[in-house]
Amino acid sequence: MMKVDILAIGAHPDDVELSCAGTLAKEIGAGKSVAILDFTKGELGTRGNADIRQKEAANAAEILGVTTRINLGFADGFFQNDRKHQDKIVSYIRHLQPEMVLCNAISDRHPDHGRAATLVAESCFLSGLQKMETFYEGKSQYAWRPKQLYHYIQWNNTTPDFVVDIGTEMKVKLAAVKAYKSQFYDSESTAPETPISTENFLNSIKYRAADLGRLIGVDYAEGFTTSRLIGVNSIGDLL
Repeated sequence: MMKVDILAIGAHPDDVELSCAGTLAKEIGAGKSVAILDFTKGELGTRGNADIRQKEAANAAEILGVTTRINLGFADGFFQNDRKHQDKIVSYIRHLQPEMVLCNAISDRHPDHGRAATLVAESCFLSGLQKMETFYEGKSQYAWRPKQLYHYIQWNNTTPDFVVDIGTEMKVKLAAVKAYKSQFYDSESTAPETPISTENFLNSIKYRAADLGRLIGVDYAEGFTTSRLIGVNSIGDLL
């Protein structure tokens, strides 16, 4: 068992960096341990390839300072919300025992994102069932259910249920995103252009964070949605 405080899950390498890297950097800076779980290697992506993206993911993880990063090797574009995939995810949830899970947007442009969101949510629930048997490295595991599950915002301009101030972490977020050089804007690249390889998309990472920050009176923020009611210990906890 390698317990972490937060487990960030993405359907593809770079999902986490684009959407919640600032929040992760902030929690790591506060002493929290963070793991990243990538479902696929992004092998269907127009630019780059699986090997390049694995190296880029490792570089991004180092920039953020995460405890560990794991790729499950699911099929990009074709993984399903079924028992086979749920068993694999539950085994890692029970192995890492996160208090909080951050994962893909519930509905988004890429069909993998919404499917991953549902798969993670159901796996988090199943992970807490004592009679569901899973194994990690040949050893039987105990039930474990994360206390919080939040969905980060991706391509669609989803209205967040809450936002996190990442004013001092914006530089780290951008550095982690730019670790994926094969995927994002590069004036010297001769690779085919995609919706995320444009200069406008790269700029949107900063101006979207700036707009969310504006709404709460800070420089930059990241947004999240939740299917559960949010509770606070004191009304003074709200910014």
